Amino acid sequence: MTKDYIPFGTPDFTEAEIEAVTRVMRSGWVGMGKETIAFEKELSDYIGAHEVVTVNSCTSALFLALLIEGIGPGDEVIVPSLTWCATANAALYLGAKPVFCDVDSQSMCVTPKTVAEKLTSRTKAVIVVHYGGYAVDVDELRQTLPKHVAIIEDAAHAFGSYYNNKKCVGASGNLVCFSFYANKNLSTADGGAIALFDPCKAERLRSLRMSGMDSNAWSRYTKASTVFVASLTELGYKMNLTDLQAAIGRVQLRRLGEMANVRFEIAKRYKQRIDELRMDISFQSGVFDKSHARHLFVAMFDITKTGIKRDDLLLALRTRNIGASIHYRPLHSQPLYAGHGVPSLPITESLAESIMTLPISAKMTLTQVDYVVEQLAALLIKE
Repeated sequence: MTKDYIPFGTPDFTEAEIEAVTRVMRSGWVGMGKETIAFEKELSDYIGAHEVVTVNSCTSALFLALLIEGIGPGDEVIVPSLTWCATANAALYLGAKPVFCDVDSQSMCVTPKTVAEKLTSRTKAVIVVHYGGYAVDVDELRQTLPKHVAIIEDAAHAFGSYYNNKKCVGASGNLVCFSFYANKNLSTADGGAIALFDPCKAERLRSLRMSGMDSNAWSRYTKASTVFVASLTELGYKMNLTDLQAAIGRVQLRRLGEMANVRFEIAKRYKQRIDELRMDISFQSGVFDKSHARHLFVAMFDITKTGIKRDDLLLALRTRNIGASIHYRPLHSQPLYAGHGVPSLPITESLAESIMTLPISAKMTLTQVDYVVEQLAALLIKE
């Protein structure tokens, strides 16, 4: 048994990230300033979006995206149930109602059909989750929706993914929300961003993340042209990124290609070893394609084929120091939402009984992959 625990995901920080943080700390300015501004520009260039506004989390990004799309009490926001709670909670924060839809059994993402089934006269937005790093065809979805219904993309898993048209996720023209949480493909320890093409909305987002002020502390520090604090234009929030985080992010962005290659090699090694051992395990569609970000490596374990319950298998792997996990327990089954009379979502519920996330990260080694597969084989292959 390996002595070291293998988490399902962990950041890959090097001396370069440490040096970047040290440089910012020694500069005397650690809040939002020139590093954050530079990070936003570099993100914009990478994604191919006209504007990128950084914030302190993807949860904040989703909330602000819904807010500037005018979502409020009485509105409905269609979201998949197979997602992290922030996707639906963001609608609740604004007094809107999350309406849960089903997903495709292979991509584990929403489709035009699953969304259409939930459309009503009160639908104001759809939040598309690029689950695991699989890029949903949002152009196809747009063609099936009324023009007044906004598409907001939850790309927390999908930094580095590509749409069918070969553009980076974030370059669709929608409001696209990213996460830079600790275990994400690009990590700033925590943080997020919104990619968009509308300069007016971007300026409003920059104000909203800084308490509704019409300027930030860095601009006031570098251009001390008034004795008064900046004007408050509307009720805002404290949701900004810091230069400490941005400094990490800038290094991570430069290293993104090498880290993506490691993830790709890990995914291929999993498949190679599992195929060699003839284990009947299937995976999320697209996970072996270059367009997939592989933030999660999601496998499906059918008890009729494995002879062991998924939960029992997961717990057995953890006793072997393998940090397998489940993404996610369907939101419509959670106590917060279960009392809202949500109808059954058969595909989501079926997936919830079989999916399991196997470890993958840019810090992981091929030797560790071999160990995970060996332990799976020991549990699944009957002599």
